[in-house]
Amino acid sequence: MQDVLVLGAGKIGSLISGLLAESVGYRVQLADAREGAAAAVTAAHGLDTITAFVLDASDEAALTGHVEAHEPVAIVSGLPYFCNRTVARVARAKGLHYFDLTEDVEATKAVRKLAEGADSVFAPQCGLAPGFISIAANELIRHFDELRSVKLRVGALPQHPNNVLKYSLTWSTDGLINEYGNLCQAIVDGEEANVLPLEGLEEIEIDGRRYEAFNTSGGLGSLGETYGDRVVTMNYKTIRYPGHCEQIRLLMNGLKLNHDRETFKRILENAVPQTLQDVVIVYAAVTGLQDGEFREENYVNRIYPQVVAGRLWSAIQVTTAAGVCSVLDLVLSNPGDYRGFVAQEQFRLEDILHNRFGQFYAHGGTNQTSAELVAHGKTGHQRAGAAG
Repeated sequence: MQDVLVLGAGKIGSLISGLLAESVGYRVQLADAREGAAAAVTAAHGLDTITAFVLDASDEAALTGHVEAHEPVAIVSGLPYFCNRTVARVARAKGLHYFDLTEDVEATKAVRKLAEGADSVFAPQCGLAPGFISIAANELIRHFDELRSVKLRVGALPQHPNNVLKYSLTWSTDGLINEYGNLCQAIVDGEEANVLPLEGLEEIEIDGRRYEAFNTSGGLGSLGETYGDRVVTMNYKTIRYPGHCEQIRLLMNGLKLNHDRETFKRILENAVPQTLQDVVIVYAAVTGLQDGEFREENYVNRIYPQVVAGRLWSAIQVTTAAGVCSVLDLVLSNPGDYRGFVAQEQFRLEDILHNRFGQFYAHGGTNQTSAELVAHGKTGHQRAGAAG
């Protein structure tokens, strides 16, 4: 049994802790700064392999004290991006493996610098995008003799949109605003470039349904750096229902809320509901030469909410938690294969999909499970008393 410290008992951390704790091989220390938050999640899981702690991980001394007292082998940060530098510093000082879910470019750069010369693994950006989308795109890239373009597209959407934004809050509001407001990395005409968020609006059709996609920050991860000298065009865009981008441009740019993000956060959390009935769309498209012919390959998948440990979890929770748990499992199950900074594209898609946690990305899911559970009133209060 290996001990893993999971920081944050929110939407994603609660599922990460449950997945690890109900599997064979891991004991979880679930920590949250909010009094009772980790304890509520631990009680809801009902597993004796999770122990709850009240811990403010932004306090470097407190986090160091916890690590020294309880000796985990790895830390998984499910905290907002601005907390990760502190967590990574403690991991580096104590020789622990480090994993996070951040989309923030600057935070990832700081983690990468801390990883220099480390014997332990530092694997940031382990969620969905960045994370799994880079692994899927990299698998397609390996099939080509010469690259032309790489497109990464991901969306976490409500199954039944009915508000003006055609959107529901399914993950961190801070992370969402960060994606919409920060510069975006891309490869343009063979050169690294920063492009504006909410620009590059395009129409995309998947299985006969139309969506829009536009630039957002962070989703490219380290893939651009890995293949920048081999590809003409590479970019990441977020998938939404048509019309969403125009509304967000009005809020972020027209009303200047990109410069008052706390106000924007309050508006979104007050006006846009959460939902467990979502769908995650993963779309990667690569063009280039194969055997002298110009060809295209695609990876397209839809992931729906799933029942884990007797409880319905949203698709974004499942895909994000499965992403980091599968990467952690591969690292800890293969000591010596990885060290220092590890990019997501170093993991093979086949290894992820065959992993006990990565299996949640399997094709062929539907919205039937979430529809039936909601219709029978089995989800509305399933989180009662637990941290959201």
